[in-house]
Amino acid sequence: MIEPLVPGRPFRRVLLKLSGEALMGGQQYGIDRHVAGQIAREVGQIQQLGVQMAIVIGGGNIFRGVAASAKGMDRAQADYMGMLGTVINALALQDALEQEGVVTRVLTAIEMRSVAEPFIRRRALRHLEKGRVVVFAAGTGNPYFTTDTAAALRAMEMKAEVILKATKVDGIYSADPLTDPAATKFERITYLEVLERQLKVMDATAISLCMDNRLPIIVFSLRTHGNMKRAIMGEPIGTTVAM
Repeated sequence: MIEPLVPGRPFRRVLLKLSGEALMGGQQYGIDRHVAGQIAREVGQIQQLGVQMAIVIGGGNIFRGVAASAKGMDRAQADYMGMLGTVINALALQDALEQEGVVTRVLTAIEMRSVAEPFIRRRALRHLEKGRVVVFAAGTGNPYFTTDTAAALRAMEMKAEVILKATKVDGIYSADPLTDPAATKFERITYLEVLERQLKVMDATAISLCMDNRLPIIVFSLRTHGNMKRAIMGEPIGTTVAM
């Protein structure tokens, strides 16, 4: 188990990776306001602990670049469309957070000053130091890279102590637990095992970046209320990916 620097106290700075699908709730696409509100409330509770939090959000609930390119669309063009989808999600999450009284800044890798700030590393660090939640949108700003890779990159740039990967299941399994009843859950697994087993945790580029920089990943279910806080407090939930 990866523990905070001081036992019994939370991590000081974390990066939360949310998929776009996390905002859908029970819908087929789009944004469920109730789900966004629940996430915002949990983030607000964590902020009250003095934890500095950055968030990277995907756009799969709006547009998937990989899926579109598989149907014949130019991959780079499709990826840029997917990046714009993440900006929509980031603005929706910002609204939900600010309705909970959480001061939030959206920073995008693709410049669009009328809706969000451009990503500048030192500015983002300053926002975190001032206690603001920072939501990173538009991935890395480059096609062919996923928001998983963006999460690993931003976590290292922000000097986060851990990546919290919120998913639909309560950890990493040997197979998809939703389709294979014989799937077994890992309490702890190494980066190399994830790569060798080709487990669908994060893409290979993101896992390799985390491995090279010894950045731990905690994979947990977002559907269980309070899991985010438990992970930050170092409680043994989900699956930990480390050396």
